[in-house]
Amino acid sequence: MASSIPATDPAVYASYQAKWAALPDTADAWLARAREVADVLAQDAAQRDQENKSPRAEVALLKHSGLLKVLGPKKYGGGEQPWSVGYQTIREVAKADGSIGMLLGYHLLWSTTANVVGTPEQIERTHETIIKNNYFVGGAVNPRDSDLKITAEGDHIVFNGQKFFNTGGVVSDLTVLEGVLEGTDGHIFALVPTVQPGIKFAHNWHNIGLRLTESGGVKIENVRAPWSDALGWDPSTKKPRDDILQIPFASLLLPTIQLVFSNFYLGIGIGALEFAAKYTKQHTRAWPFGGDNKDSATEEFYVLERYGNFFAHLRAAEALADRAGEKASEVYNQYGANRAALTAEARGELAEWVASVKVVTTDTGLRVTSGVFEVTGARATSLKVGLDRFWRDIRTHTLHDPVAYKNREQGRYALLHEYPAPSWYT
Repeated sequence: MASSIPATDPAVYASYQAKWAALPDTADAWLARAREVADVLAQDAAQRDQENKSPRAEVALLKHSGLLKVLGPKKYGGGEQPWSVGYQTIREVAKADGSIGMLLGYHLLWSTTANVVGTPEQIERTHETIIKNNYFVGGAVNPRDSDLKITAEGDHIVFNGQKFFNTGGVVSDLTVLEGVLEGTDGHIFALVPTVQPGIKFAHNWHNIGLRLTESGGVKIENVRAPWSDALGWDPSTKKPRDDILQIPFASLLLPTIQLVFSNFYLGIGIGALEFAAKYTKQHTRAWPFGGDNKDSATEEFYVLERYGNFFAHLRAAEALADRAGEKASEVYNQYGANRAALTAEARGELAEWVASVKVVTTDTGLRVTSGVFEVTGARATSLKVGLDRFWRDIRTHTLHDPVAYKNREQGRYALLHEYPAPSWYT
């Protein structure tokens, strides 16, 4: 990282390395650890959002907590929890800080990419590397851009190109690259060390929300990886493994990450309501000109009605997200050791559950994070309060891919029982 780029100081969280030295050993303990992380982040979340520095300290906190390892195999030092628990940890962290919840979510996806598109040997090797070293993984896999170009040079592949957006790369140890092999239509994923001359970050993430995700542009110049690291490809023949890449299981990355999105949307929405409730109880004044005047805002009918309605919709969204998370875990558990057995129909059913969650968490999250200002009052718009960050965060990422297309997809499923064709967004 260039010295001129402001970053948070990892030393501020150094004490948590010893405090959290032992990993949690049950699902409940992992969620308790995620809440502990959230409590730490909540203390100065608004200030850190406004300062907009590279989140090196926050990534260090995630490393100290062990949350980066929640899905990893125990034999390498991971928590070996199912995706359903991973999704809930993302949600808990996002309640306090949407940016860090997002970074955790993307890391969990990229660090387990080999489970979906890698060979058995690659799965083992990448898990061992990531978990034993407690690496944080970023990704430059924005499919809206022209794909990175890949050329073959002997026993290596070479990436060249650029992405307008990447996620967490600036503060990562490893970066997932994805591109198309020259002369073919074959896509290749590979994990490469982030700190190298050929990976040049633009440091241009200055958006209204998710300001601590380092989601700006990146230029890739002659970044090399051995053929043995080309996920799902045979290094001897330099060909894709059809038994891995040409089956429905290989397209699970997309519903998996879409459910990552929904869980940090949900966490942001819940966090906004909890933050607003504390503010209302401490600072919001009753309206004195309503004709049915109350002594405090917490006795106002419209305030109670709004909070109750928001709470009910968030609770429903949470139940739906948990159900979808369980279904994702069931698919991985049932087919992880026999990937060829997953049918297009079973994959489609999971995709529809995930699409439902995406629609509901988008709609509910936007409604809650904007609506809480109605029950906190004009003073709650102060930048010092920081209530606006919840809306800015969820508004920013819900534009990742238009939710209108998820509604259309659901309409075709409900009306015609058509499953969506797997794509970069479905």
